[in-house]
Amino acid sequence: MTAETTFAVPPEEAGERLDRVLADRFPDLSRAQLQRLIRSGAITVNDTVVRPACRLAPGDLITVTFPEEPTVRPEPFPLDIVYEDEHLLVVNKPAGMVVHPAARMVSGTLVNALLAHCPQVADVGGSDRAGIVHRLDRETSGLIVVAKNPEAHAALQRQFKRRLVRKTYVALVEGQVQPREGIIEVPIGRDPKDRTRMAVSRTGRPAVTQYRVVEIFPQYTLLEVRPHTGRTHQIRVHLAWLGYPVVGDRVYGRRRQTLMPDRHFLHARDLAFTHPVTGEKLALSAPLPPELASVLNQLRREKGTR
Repeated sequence: MTAETTFAVPPEEAGERLDRVLADRFPDLSRAQLQRLIRSGAITVNDTVVRPACRLAPGDLITVTFPEEPTVRPEPFPLDIVYEDEHLLVVNKPAGMVVHPAARMVSGTLVNALLAHCPQVADVGGSDRAGIVHRLDRETSGLIVVAKNPEAHAALQRQFKRRLVRKTYVALVEGQVQPREGIIEVPIGRDPKDRTRMAVSRTGRPAVTQYRVVEIFPQYTLLEVRPHTGRTHQIRVHLAWLGYPVVGDRVYGRRRQTLMPDRHFLHARDLAFTHPVTGEKLALSAPLPPELASVLNQLRREKGTR
């Protein structure tokens, strides 16, 4: 069964291209996917099929008809579960695993594994969300919390919205970071030149990232990073803007990588929050994956021989 949504163009989006307005409203869809939907007639303006570059006027009615989504099936592959009870679980996600299914990725995701592990999450948090309250980028490893029922999901969402959840990441970045600790407070929005990317933007949403230097190497710095907001790609965008991109980040850093050719060095190590039902304070941690620990050991050996 297809899903349909209609909305009116607000005055502040007048004059914008149709595909750009849609990219802001539907960030899970790529620009190419949206353009295909427009050209196929699945997206109309005032009941008329138009081009992706169509300029919008205030009050234009945009109707989006989403094609039927493929069924996401349970897949019983192993999960690294750090904490679990009848209300929630916390998973240590490996790098390379996609969190939510997408049009071309309906197998091998965290959602597939969760549906097999606890089928009751199928209807928690909306279609294909499987109780997941927040997300991690595909190549970011670490802790992610999942609610097993709607009540726990709503309570956890409130904590995230009120910034009561404390998240700590470990990042290895290019260069020697100065100053040794600081707060990056610049807004983030869609990159106007490439809507699949994020960028520091005066018209973006507020974003705050705190960092602290843990260890310095000749060409790299190990950081402890705490995001106070939850913008898409926030840590990667902020550190790159500061001049110290995450090692292995081929989107916001160097395209050619030697130290980290298969993933970027960003790991969600610690997660602290209040249990949504019992009120207990939970503080959970996931050690660095072997591939990241190996890189650090290599850098320490090289540092010791200099």
